Amino acid sequence: MYRYALENLKQWKQRSNRKPLILQGARQVGKTWLMQEFGRLEFKQTVYINFEFNEEARGLFERNLDPIRITQSLSAMERKEITPDTLLIFDEIQACPRALTSLKYFCENLPQQPVLAAGSLLGVFLHQHTSFPVGKVEFLHVYPLSFMEFLQAMGEDLLYQLLLQRNFANISDLKPTCEDLLKQYYYVGGMPAVVAEFAKTKNYQTVRQMQLELLNAYEGDFSKYPPANMAQRIREVWRSIPNQLAKENKKFIYGVIREGARAKEYELAIEWLQNCGLIYKLQRISKPGMPLSMYQDLSAFKLFMVDVGLLGAASKLDDKTLIDGSSMLSEFKGALTEQYVLQQLKTDPYLPVYYWTSNAQAEVDFVIQYDNKIIPIEAKATTNLRAKSLKYYCEQYKPEIALRFSMADYKQTDNLYDIPLCMVELFRKII
Repeated sequence: MYRYALENLKQWKQRSNRKPLILQGARQVGKTWLMQEFGRLEFKQTVYINFEFNEEARGLFERNLDPIRITQSLSAMERKEITPDTLLIFDEIQACPRALTSLKYFCENLPQQPVLAAGSLLGVFLHQHTSFPVGKVEFLHVYPLSFMEFLQAMGEDLLYQLLLQRNFANISDLKPTCEDLLKQYYYVGGMPAVVAEFAKTKNYQTVRQMQLELLNAYEGDFSKYPPANMAQRIREVWRSIPNQLAKENKKFIYGVIREGARAKEYELAIEWLQNCGLIYKLQRISKPGMPLSMYQDLSAFKLFMVDVGLLGAASKLDDKTLIDGSSMLSEFKGALTEQYVLQQLKTDPYLPVYYWTSNAQAEVDFVIQYDNKIIPIEAKATTNLRAKSLKYYCEQYKPEIALRFSMADYKQTDNLYDIPLCMVELFRKII
């Protein structure tokens, strides 16, 4: 399985001023595999330390944090000489806080030694430890597989190349194939183990069972890691997301969680879910100004799950309803499509993504800031291209570029680009 994040790691390796790199992301998005595969491909050898299970390794950090002493001790313990040609991996680093602190000294005193680190719920852990040495490490966020990565995992290399080359005539001819694969991705999602199983067996029932087990594991984390008085609220927010997205107006409403719920009761629970990478929080903007962050309305937002397949599993969506295009899906299809589009946009962690509304008159699904432009985006689940809200926005603000993703073929009309849903990731190359 190929991951685009491998290219980010290769670029990190080549930088002369690199620092220890921390991989962040939700549990089971493939951080451990990514680090080990990178070591296999790019280094003479890898020394992999899992602090959750290696008590002896944890003990090495109880003394001083001199990186030379640490690497010598780890060399003896692992019976491998650690050199600059060795990738040193610290996994489950949250189980050894002093190992996290030691990254500062690897940066300052042994910068030639390549070090990667990751851990379960590490985003939460880092937010709880404000003394973490800012500026001494780098970060790379790891996401579920994108649709293009999914195509490669499924062995659809020819279609992948056609999309990459933006061969719109041939893509139009292959629309039924693209739609079938897109439906599969909506159901399977991008969690690596789930994709690998589906690529091997094509068994939807096995996929759903794996997704439900993963959802149960996440809920287990809600009880294990946060303060006891927050666990139930985290669970309530998490379980409400499918219902929130099923609404025509997808703005997060606290009353959907339970009658009488208030923001102050659930703000920390939402922040916890964000920090561990399980949700995307999309803020509303009052107007499309530059930079977008200056115009966000902190009181209005939408919440999405980390993965479209997990959203389907949490919503009890069965494969026949989705794959066969049952009419039962019509109300939820828009939610799946918005989740899908956002998931593809968020593969770029530096792309600011918001949404826009105007006094209940109009709502644009996404507004992004890209290449010094503010770009509105409409996500349509079918070939129906009626988009009153996007038209209203364009009349009001005259954007240089507007995007509409749908099941329709590619076309450009003035400043409006109609782009097939299977090509969301490629919008930068198209515009």
